[in-house]
Amino acid sequence: MSRDMPKDPLGKPMWYGRRRTHKLRPGRQRLVDDLLPQLMIADPEADAPVVFSPGFGPPQRELRLEIGFGAGEHLSGEAAAHPDIDYIGCEPFINGVAALLADVEQLDLRNVRLFDDDVRLLIDRLPEASVSVIYILFPDPWPKARHNRRRIFQYETLDALARVARDDAVLMFASDHMDYVAWALAEAKRHPDWSWTARKPADWRVPPAGWVPTRYEAKAVRKGDKPAYLSFRRRSREL
Repeated sequence: MSRDMPKDPLGKPMWYGRRRTHKLRPGRQRLVDDLLPQLMIADPEADAPVVFSPGFGPPQRELRLEIGFGAGEHLSGEAAAHPDIDYIGCEPFINGVAALLADVEQLDLRNVRLFDDDVRLLIDRLPEASVSVIYILFPDPWPKARHNRRRIFQYETLDALARVARDDAVLMFASDHMDYVAWALAEAKRHPDWSWTARKPADWRVPPAGWVPTRYEAKAVRKGDKPAYLSFRRRSREL
């Protein structure tokens, strides 16, 4: 990661988003207390490399990563539709984590692991070339110019993701904020490891086949906004 990335007093990447809102209902709190520890892929307070448990992740199984899963609709929908693929979801917002845990329990999802903190504390600990698909869906746009550096889609993040992405891995970015869409395109286009896959307008105006929408996406569509769906491919390391 960049040395210029803002850090907190403990030397961790500065986090600007919410950690929680309302108090969790007893059932959701139980899931956070009992189920979340069973699904944690790594300790946020540690810095040791991630070692996948037997039966989860590479080299036997495909691995996908969702950064900032919100309330988890997309992640749980994907995991339910593809039980042969493993998923890591990262989300510091505990209310969203609790919502996803409810889906994991209800749907009996065995192919989901979680990291309940800033994804930047996890990426450098994942094995190189281990992830086949990365989702960054409807992240906080931080629309004020002075706040743009808080956006998760940054050149430095693309650097870190390029290390953990397999050759030809897909990075999927979606947003209804057109300034952020333009920002993401500019950041990716100047990065040597990522290429935009669009060949015609429908490639970024229409979600991919089998797309599982999020509640934030549905809210934007109801308002009349038209989200963009950008797909980037990780270039081969041999080129």
